[in-house]
Amino acid sequence: MNVRRSNNGSALSPLPVQAPSNGQHAVLSEESFQRMICLERKRSERSRKPFLLMLVDMGGYVPSERTTKVLSSILSALSVSTRETDVTGWYKHNRVVGVMFTEIGLEDRASVLGTMITRVSETLKSALSFEQFSQVSLSFHLFPEDWNHEDERRPSDPRLYPDLEKRDESRKFSNTLKRAMDIGGSLFALIAFAPLWLVIALAIKLTSKGPVFFRQRRIGQHGASFTFLKFRSMHVGNDASTHKEYVQQLIAGTAERHPTNGNGDGVYKITKDSRITGVGAFLRRTSLDEMPQFINVLRGEMSLVGPRPPVPYEVEAYDFWHRRRVLEAKPGITGLWQVSGRSRVKFDDMVRMDLQYAQNWSPWLDLKIILRTPGAMLGEGAY
Repeated sequence: MNVRRSNNGSALSPLPVQAPSNGQHAVLSEESFQRMICLERKRSERSRKPFLLMLVDMGGYVPSERTTKVLSSILSALSVSTRETDVTGWYKHNRVVGVMFTEIGLEDRASVLGTMITRVSETLKSALSFEQFSQVSLSFHLFPEDWNHEDERRPSDPRLYPDLEKRDESRKFSNTLKRAMDIGGSLFALIAFAPLWLVIALAIKLTSKGPVFFRQRRIGQHGASFTFLKFRSMHVGNDASTHKEYVQQLIAGTAERHPTNGNGDGVYKITKDSRITGVGAFLRRTSLDEMPQFINVLRGEMSLVGPRPPVPYEVEAYDFWHRRRVLEAKPGITGLWQVSGRSRVKFDDMVRMDLQYAQNWSPWLDLKIILRTPGAMLGEGAY
């Protein structure tokens, strides 16, 4: 149990987690409240009903007996004025109070905001000096967020994902090791395969008009966009509408498998595409068109291992829970999906593999996936 101290150094008893009484709600501890945010996100993904998180931040000044009483008053006021389905608790213990208004309609958002701003403001004004009141901030965070893919900044709201923040904190050393592996591996690949790059570049330039590299905006971790690199495998000026339509069908679960030259049941991918050049077909079949992504890895936009980065129109077709594949891990050149079925598995199964990777990640898992990648590059799914 943490012990707070007043400005003169004397010990203060910790502000307790309130138990229900006289119809009031329990006020959850920081750990319990943040766990509830995670659970509510998953519930909202299934029900498609949004929730609103309100945070009351008391500012950075040192807690005192007076601010402790103010926090108690705020918690009591919020507990009484919320519905039975709403959740009140500590977002940050003794500093930030949170309330989740669950299963709200989008049309109810304005009224909820107005009511709670009025209630909390009245409580604060009556209990704080003007100076103290000026340090308090209210913020509102709606889940699911409205992602704007035209903006390169992160569209996902970090306040709605405290569990991911804590996970990353606990993995600091491992994440540093992963980044070191990415830098070392990408530098080695760029140097070792430089002659092959030259051969591929000459083949592309001699057989079709256009640049050697294909640049495309993709969605990275937390929904932030970046410029994705590949060796160009298509004729320039082609129409992406056919691919966009097929991707939307794939995500919706209505896409049909396309036949390949192998003996399998086909793949969830357009296999007879007139936009692809002769050299491009070979590059795609051998996955050599992916090699420039080592530059993306070196920049820190991708990792050697992780989920594949989607194009914006793919993310626009996502169900809410599909977004977790770009929230929980940095995109990679290869990944669990690529070595465990690749284009032969349905989209929902691919997302589950990406989430499984994010939840169970370790340097050893990355190494195993990297060692399995050469075989997957030449397999039937690599079309």
